[in-house]
Amino acid sequence: MKKRSSVLRSSIASVLCAAAFSAAAQGGGASLPVAELGAGMYRIEAEVAHTADARQTGLMHRVAMPLHRGMVFVFPEEGAHCMWMRNTHLSLSVAFIDARGKILNIERMAPRTEVNHCAAAPARFALEMNAGWFEERGIAAGALLRGIDRLPAPR
Repeated sequence: MKKRSSVLRSSIASVLCAAAFSAAAQGGGASLPVAELGAGMYRIEAEVAHTADARQTGLMHRVAMPLHRGMVFVFPEEGAHCMWMRNTHLSLSVAFIDARGKILNIERMAPRTEVNHCAAAPARFALEMNAGWFEERGIAAGALLRGIDRLPAPR
C-alpha cells in the first residue's frame, strides 16, 4: 500500500510539473491586458505589451497562438521600431502601425531568428499575428486598425 501511495504522489507531481511547464511555454504565466482590435471585418483579441518588460519579452517561448489572437506593442513614441524573433517559436507576421491606426507595412518573420524587421515609416504600434494572417484576409498597408485609441498608455 505504501509503494502505491508513493507511485501515485510521484505521478501527480510529474503531471503538475508538466502542466506548469506547458503553461509557461505558452505564456500562461504572464497576465497581460487584452484589447479588442479590428481589421477589415475581422476581430482580433490582442494581448497588450505596453510596458518595457512586456515589449522586450513579446511572444517569446510560446508554442501556439489561436488564429484570432495576437500581441500589440504600444511604444512610448513614434519611431523606426524594429522587431526580431529571438526565442520565439512561432512564425509571425508583424504590422507596423502609425498613431492614427494606419498600417504602414507588414513583414513576415521566421521563428528563432535575429533578423530585424522594421517599420517603413515612424510607427507607434506593432501588431504580431500568426504568419500570413494579414495576407490571407486581404489586409495590407494602408488599411486602418480599429481600437488603437482604446489601448493603454505605454509605460
